[in-house]
Amino acid sequence: MEAVATASFLQSQDKAPYIRLAIRKIDTLRVLLMVLWETKSLDDKKYIALSTKIDEVGRMLGGWIGKLSTQNSPVKTGEK
Repeated sequence: MEAVATASFLQSQDKAPYIRLAIRKIDTLRVLLMVLWETKSLDDKKYIALSTKIDEVGRMLGGWIGKLSTQNSPVKTGEK
């Protein structure tokens, strides 16, 4: 949350490191959630509900970093 909040207030060229940090933290959360599920500390229903939301956040962050990379890429000669 902190990395996403920070990135939202920065200039476009400064956002990427914070978004990458948020993506790493979401990936860590996915692994920890999977460990809970595999050790039967979390039932299937709760695992599915949580992992669905985490996947959605991951997709949103991936889209944000993809949009930034196309916005911040240099324009090639002959392109508008």
